[in-house]
This record gives sequence, structure tokens and C-alpha cells, in this order.
Amino acid sequence: MSLFIGIDSGTQSVKAVVLDLETRRIVAEARAPHRLIDGLPPGHMEQHPADWTAALDHVMRDVGSRIDRERVRGIGVSGQQHGFVPLDAEGRVIRPAKLWCDTSTVKECAALTRKLGGPKAVIRQTGNLMLPGFTASKILWLKRHEPANYGRLRHVLLPHDYLNFYLTGNYSMEPGDASGTALMDVRRGTWSKAAMQVIDRNLAEFLPLISASHAAAGTLSPPIAKKYGLNPEVVVSAGGGDNMMGAIGTGNVMPGVVTASFGTSGTIYAHANAPMIDPQGEIAAFCSSDGGWLPLLCTMNVTTVTEQVSALFGYDHAALNTAVSAAPAGAGGLVLLPYFAGERTPNVPDGSGVLLGLSDRTLRAGHLARAAMEGVTMGMNYGLRRLASLGVKPKEIRVTGGGAKSSVWRQIMADIFGVPVVAMVHDEGAALGGALQAAWCVSLREGQRTKISDFTNRIVELDESARCRPDRKSVARYRELQAVQDKLSLALRDVFPRQRALAGK
Repeated sequence: MSLFIGIDSGTQSVKAVVLDLETRRIVAEARAPHRLIDGLPPGHMEQHPADWTAALDHVMRDVGSRIDRERVRGIGVSGQQHGFVPLDAEGRVIRPAKLWCDTSTVKECAALTRKLGGPKAVIRQTGNLMLPGFTASKILWLKRHEPANYGRLRHVLLPHDYLNFYLTGNYSMEPGDASGTALMDVRRGTWSKAAMQVIDRNLAEFLPLISASHAAAGTLSPPIAKKYGLNPEVVVSAGGGDNMMGAIGTGNVMPGVVTASFGTSGTIYAHANAPMIDPQGEIAAFCSSDGGWLPLLCTMNVTTVTEQVSALFGYDHAALNTAVSAAPAGAGGLVLLPYFAGERTPNVPDGSGVLLGLSDRTLRAGHLARAAMEGVTMGMNYGLRRLASLGVKPKEIRVTGGGAKSSVWRQIMADIFGVPVVAMVHDEGAALGGALQAAWCVSLREGQRTKISDFTNRIVELDESARCRPDRKSVARYRELQAVQDKLSLALRDVFPRQRALAGK
């Protein structure tokens, strides 16, 4: 009788689930919040890694109090991607971590792209563009803006790697999360010498070796094992980024499955058995955390937009859904361009939100709420259509995250995407993915010839009661609105930087 703990450290909280592998049940869950650092300049988004470890301690003690701790065999950690955790020679955090949603590194991205020979050359070297969300530009930002801190830099870790380090004392990375740094050649699964050297000729010394995703990061260090009341032989698997772990947790470990996550940010991704490189760089050519590849689109504005609109009108989740349901599909022609925090897909870091179609008929709370929900979904559909052009054509989409819990939003997703959408029985896909990867890792260490699908096929379940199918009339209406939103986005690309400069004055 074995238990496996999955950890998901996101932007807002750390979550834990405990999976009983024999009964195929989640037997304990816990969550602990943490916060962004307040008062930073526009575009800067940072957190203290100590807040992550404090939240991790909380959830581990919480779930530990409700299970037989002697049965715990492994732990798998999922973390928000791309964050830069700088450590000194002793493994101490030098400064707060810059996060995936930090867009303060636009100039550094331009400099790196120029030094590497332009966007096409960058894609040839790494498979991805140098985007503000990725880790590479954050390292150059530290070198340019905080040279004293950079001088102390000896280890570069991502958020989930830092939690693995906290648990085991080992520095490690695996291909999935590493592929989101823009420092890795995703075709070969190795660090790109060219990408590293344009930042610092010594950067290779600061990056861990890239280990296989089925390998272990280590076992619990004795002090951590004692703190949690666990056996120090408990294995900590390689883990991965939240999207990579979410793929495992939704059974997206073979071609043909597509997952969409509607959380703070939005992601859509599919499994591939070979690198899938977008020549335009709009689709991230990531690796998976199960030995394959994970072509992925990411939008930065999803539930952050709907939550801000809800706050504007004093809605809770139920009231928001009621207001959206009462408004017509298409919100009477009201279109929201949802670039509240800039945007990543398409790459518009200086973008801002825009409402088109305001009139005495649409200037209503319900219409605005529906336009917000539709706008962020059409933002994700922009990338889904790009994925389709690369050969990923879903027959259904498995949805997770806060947005997936809303029946009206799921129907909007189905109508905009044009395919059925279905929610998961276990919605904490990233945490569940961590537990499943840990179970796979332990089985391989014991000499069993298992595949990750041997675990996902047993554990991952679709919630058929939450399946939504497209409405033909709404599909046609959203296709027209999508064209309007796309044209609006293109028309304003040159305007956004000037508008943002004015907003800062």
C-alpha cells in the first residue's frame, strides 16, 4: 500500500494531494496561499522563495497529519515555469525570484535576439524565441541592473527546482521545465552554448546538468524528513513545470490529447513524440516531463481578467456566471482585447486591454462580464489555431483550472474552440501529475519496466457530466468575433508602446 504526494507551487498558492496508488483515490489535499511582492514598478512581478517553502511546509504537515506517513514512497513537485531563482555558492537566495509574468525584460530580450542574429537564428539555436516570460532574459536583467547580486550568482534554478533543492539538497533540472528557459536546445535536450554565451561565458557553470524526467532529483534530506515525519528514503522525482505536470495529470502523455488550463494564465498543449518547432515562434517548442515534447501556447490574461471584472461589479463566482448566462452569446458585438498585463501569445508585452463595441445597448454589467470571459477564451483560441496549423487538431479538449469549474464558461470554450470540452474528475492536474510522476520514478528505480501511461490510464478520469458540445450558431458568431479581435490586436501593435509610455507619466 503506497502513497505518493504531488505538490503544485503556483503563482498564488502551494497545493498538495496524496494519491493512494492501490485504491486510485486522492486521500488528502491541502493548500496554503502566498503573495506577490507589492509596490514594484509596472511590469515587475516577483516573489520570495521563502514564501514558497513556508507554504510547502504547511501543506506537507497538513496532509501528513491525515495519512499513515510510513506509507509515503515518493514526492513529485510541479512549479510555475520560467521563474529565475538566483542562488549564491552556499545555496542561499540572492534576491526575490522574477516570475513568468514579469515583463520588465523587453530590452534584454531584444539584446539577446540581436546578439544571436535575429529571431530566426534564435529559433535555429534553441527552438524558441527570446520572450520576456522566459528565464534567459531575467538572468541578463540581473547582470545589467544588479551587478553586485549577479557577482554572487553561482546557481540558477527554476521554482520547482528550488523546491526540489529545498527537499533534497541537490541541484537538478529536467528537460520539461528547462526547455522554458530559452537556454536549451529543445531538439537535442541539451543547453545551447550560443544562448548561454551571449549572456555570460561562465553561465554553463551556474546551470545544473539536465537529467531525464523519469530520474529522481534525490531523496529527502534528513532534516526535511524529520520535519515532515517521513522516511529519509522517500524519493523526490524530477518534477517539472506546471504545464508539464498538468499534462501528466490530465493523461496528456500521448499524441491526440489536448489540454487547456484556464487559470491565472492560460495554456493549451499537446503531446508530441518529436520536436514541434514553430517557425514563427508563437507556439512554445517545449519538452514534456515524461520523455517527449509538449508544443504549447500561453496567454498571460485569463482568470485575472474575469476576477477584475467581477470585483468591479461586486460579483462572486456564482453572480458572475449568472450575469454571463443572462447576456447573449457574443455580448451584443462587444469585444474585449484582454491584454491587461501585456501578452505573450501573440507576443505583445506592451499591450493593454481594449473594449470595442460600447453602446447604450452593451454598456451593461452582464455584457461586460461576458465580453471578458469570451475575450480571454478567444485569446487562447488565437494560439489553438496556430497549433492546428502545425498539425495539432483536437477532437476534444480536456480543461482544467478555475475557469473549467464554470458550466457557462465551458460552453463558451466549446463554442469558441469548435470542439467538445470536458473537465477532469481530479481538477488539480499539476499536483496529481506530480504524484503520478513520483510513482513512475519509484517503479523504475525498483526495476519495473513501466511507462507513464501505465499510471495515467489507471488514475486519470474525465468528468463526463461536465462535457460541453459546440452550438452551431454560436460557433459561427464567435468565428466572426474572433476575426474582429485578431484585426484589432494587429492594428494596435504599434500603438501600445506609446499608450503605455503615456500611462506611466
